Amino acid sequence: MPTHFLGLTDAAVLPTTTYQLTARIIDDLVANLATGVIHGPAGTGKTFAVTDNLERLRAAGGGHQVVTCSLAFPSKPTMLRVAAELVHALTGSEPAASRSRFRLINHLIGLLASTPRLIVIDEAQRLNGECIELLRHLHDHQDTRFALLYVGGDGCWEVLSREPMLRSRVFRRLPFKRLDRAQVPALIRSYHPIYAAADDALLADIDAVYGKGTLRDWAVFTHTAAGLCREARTATIDADVAGNAYALLGGLGS
Repeated sequence: MPTHFLGLTDAAVLPTTTYQLTARIIDDLVANLATGVIHGPAGTGKTFAVTDNLERLRAAGGGHQVVTCSLAFPSKPTMLRVAAELVHALTGSEPAASRSRFRLINHLIGLLASTPRLIVIDEAQRLNGECIELLRHLHDHQDTRFALLYVGGDGCWEVLSREPMLRSRVFRRLPFKRLDRAQVPALIRSYHPIYAAADDALLADIDAVYGKGTLRDWAVFTHTAAGLCREARTATIDADVAGNAYALLGGLGS
């Protein structure tokens, strides 16, 4: 079972189009040992969708015998840091401080030459051109066998697409977006039991005031509103509960 933001209990996974396409794209990347990009605004469900599918791959047998590895770097890391942290992620051991970037790259080629892998780079918008080129070099090497997925927030695709050598190699790309306002009531009604019998107008109002089409904001609101519903001994959110939730969350939003 996937872990929901804030440990929200009784929440269901929203079957958005992007959530469902994430599974297809990851499977395509693994099957073809290809490069892909998943990007979009913060809070739109990218990390949840990717993490859920990585768990699916780890739990699966049969045709999904692939080792997964996820890592993220601070803003504008050096090539040496990327190489060193990738070695650590793959082996569990810190490389010797005396090892040069070139020796680490040769070591990485050996590590990535046998078992098929999926390497996920989160917060990919933090990478600079040199680090992107390093990852492309590793992926393109004739001896390596791994799929490469970049995941990032605002500006991710702009950063990656500036590198022609990478852009021409992107096999799958999936942009996440905020929830369409017209679809919010139907989607959110299935998200948590407190919304099951709620009025469409109230759900649309919550989205306009606080949710803003982002799953993370809806999770925060739901965590708060569900607690208020329990205190009021009601199974369904109403305008009073919503108003009290707004107050606890800092007012009517911005």
